[in-house]
Amino acid sequence: MSRPGVFITLEGIEGAGKTTQVGRILEFMESQGYECISTREPGGTGIGAKIRAILLNSEHVTLAPLAELLLYEADRAQHLARLIKPALEAGKCVVCDRFCDATTAYQGYARELSLDFINELHARILDGLTPDLTLLFDLPAEIGLSRAKTRLHEQNNTSQEGRFEAEDLAFHRKVRQGYLTLAKAEPGRFAIVNADAAPDRVWEETKELLAEFTAKRNLA
Repeated sequence: MSRPGVFITLEGIEGAGKTTQVGRILEFMESQGYECISTREPGGTGIGAKIRAILLNSEHVTLAPLAELLLYEADRAQHLARLIKPALEAGKCVVCDRFCDATTAYQGYARELSLDFINELHARILDGLTPDLTLLFDLPAEIGLSRAKTRLHEQNNTSQEGRFEAEDLAFHRKVRQGYLTLAKAEPGRFAIVNADAAPDRVWEETKELLAEFTAKRNLA
């Protein structure tokens, strides 16, 4: 009998260190017998990469919040149809850097667009699909934002992918609070990782959560 697919999503504010942990997460899940792929939102497909270039470019300061939301959802619809759902149906483990919770946190709680409307879009686009595990890398907004700006400067990428880092601290605090609200509402799906630590310590905590998750899944 083929193993069912597993969908793991990584969430957190800018500078939370999600991307740093992706490779280790893939290695761990592969050690548990899964064939894994990693992806991200926005930009997990060829079309998505073009949408990402619009969404994250710091020159696009006039992008309206509703247009921003709909671009994220268009990216997600393409991502699900062309990558995520086929991989899960093939029994793979999909590790995705950001997913629908990011939209709720950023465009819902921080941009203050209608949560009911966002939930309606998600119901239509996700069609019942929910991540099996969402790892929320949490830390104070001022620390995450400082890290993110430093990273962009070091990569000389402030123009192409710095639009959200240019938002003020109040915005990023709203994003963080939105994430924590979502995690409190779905404790069975979310696992919170203390991201205000060195990468190796963050990984140790992450690994413990993954081990607990896979053990429960194997028992089920």
